Amino acid sequence: MPENFQDVDLFVLATQYLPLLLSFCLRVVGAFIVLLFGLRLAVRFGGFVRDLANQQPQIDPTLGAFFGSLVRWAITAAVLIAVLQVFGIPATSFVAVLGALTLAIGLSLQGALGNIAAGVMIMIFRPYKLDDYIEVAGVSGSVRDINLFQTVLATIDNIMIMVPNSQAIDGIIKNYGGYTTRRVDTRFSIDYSDNIDQAIGVIRSVINEDQRVFSDPEPFVKVVNLGESSVDIETRLWVNASDFFGVKFDLLKNVKEAFDANGITIPYPHRVEVKRPDDQA
Repeated sequence: MPENFQDVDLFVLATQYLPLLLSFCLRVVGAFIVLLFGLRLAVRFGGFVRDLANQQPQIDPTLGAFFGSLVRWAITAAVLIAVLQVFGIPATSFVAVLGALTLAIGLSLQGALGNIAAGVMIMIFRPYKLDDYIEVAGVSGSVRDINLFQTVLATIDNIMIMVPNSQAIDGIIKNYGGYTTRRVDTRFSIDYSDNIDQAIGVIRSVINEDQRVFSDPEPFVKVVNLGESSVDIETRLWVNASDFFGVKFDLLKNVKEAFDANGITIPYPHRVEVKRPDDQA
């Protein structure tokens, strides 16, 4: 039995608040256990999702890391809500506040979130890949990087252009490296006084000397237009996509030299000055 009133007060306080203190300590321990295992689960499951995504050849490693991070943070949020419930805090109000906060952030960052969504679509559907030469959003260049926010291009003269992914995916995309082969279309003009069959023969001989040009499909060399001052002959050649510019530039040079060697004229505009009788005075 307590010996004095002070001991009675301490005994009463102990008997009244000790169960509450023990209950609080148990909740702290339980919350700590939930938090510890929950965070470990978030890290491991996020890594599992990342590795699983990276095993898929059509998914970019950047996208796999993004998916893993997204899963990890989602599990972390669920663990924090569970910890609050261990302490007896209603999760409904917390979820409502979190939802309102997410909505506010989404509205303020809708442009960035749109770029992320577009970046995910680009990385999944692959309308272009690294080193492809593309035309998108009114600009063209070789693809140097694709991330969640933008596509980085390098122009022919090596200028860096950063295109937001939302603009890239919304417009028309021309991927010049989308197929392994391309057709080289070139037009040559000769004078009306020149022999057409001779000119076609000269062009064909130049084409046949270039081993980069496919023989199947057969090269097309035909007269396609009778202009005001020239007969227009067009060539259509199939080549590997990587040889496109080399074949085109070499063909222009070699045909011009072959025309000169065979006396075939390439017409060009002439300006003739006519003197009036008044000018002779």
